[in-house]
Amino acid sequence: ISRIAVPLLSSISSFVTTLTCGKPKISATIAGTWALSAPTDCLPNSSKSYSGYLSFIKRDIIFAILNPSYASGEIDYINAHGTSTPWNDKTETLAIKRVFGKDAAGIAISSTKSMTGHMLGAAGGMETAVTAMSLKHQVIPPTINYENPDPECDLDYVPNKARTTEVNYALTNSFGFGGTNGTLVLKRFEE
Repeated sequence: ISRIAVPLLSSISSFVTTLTCGKPKISATIAGTWALSAPTDCLPNSSKSYSGYLSFIKRDIIFAILNPSYASGEIDYINAHGTSTPWNDKTETLAIKRVFGKDAAGIAISSTKSMTGHMLGAAGGMETAVTAMSLKHQVIPPTINYENPDPECDLDYVPNKARTTEVNYALTNSFGFGGTNGTLVLKRFEE
C-alpha cells in the first residue's frame, strides 16, 4: 500500500486529521453530527418501508445541520451514501430535496462508493477522510461511471470528473445495514 487515509478524531479540539508520513495535519473541523438506529420496519426491504426510511434519512440530515455556527444554505458538498441502487439513491435524493428545498439543486453531490465500491464497515471512515480531503484541497470527487441517470435522481452528482471549487462546509451520509445511520458535517480548516 503506497497511501492510506485514516480519519483521526480528537474530542479535545474536534478536528479531523489525515496522516502524512506519520505527521498529523488538520484537514477539517467537525461542525455537526447525528446518528440513530432505525427500527426494522423502516429498513429498505420493501416498498412499505420507503416512507419510514425516508423520514430517518431526513432526520439524520436535519439534526446534523442544526448548528448555530452555520446555516443549511452553507453546505457546498454532500458525500452521499450513494450505493448506486435505485431504491437507496432515490430515497437519499428525495431526503436531500426535502431538507434543503430549493438550495438542493446548487449543492454538489457525489458518491465515493462509485470509486471504492461498498466497503461496508469501513465505508463511513473512508468517506469521512475523502470529505475532509475535499475541504482541504477544494476539489469535489466525481461520481464515476455516471452514464444512465435516473430521472428521479436529478441533482448535481458531479458526473465522471472531479470539480475544483470552493468548499467550506461538507456533509457526509452513512447508512448501514440494520438501520444504523449517521450524518457528519465538516468545516474547512483554516490555519
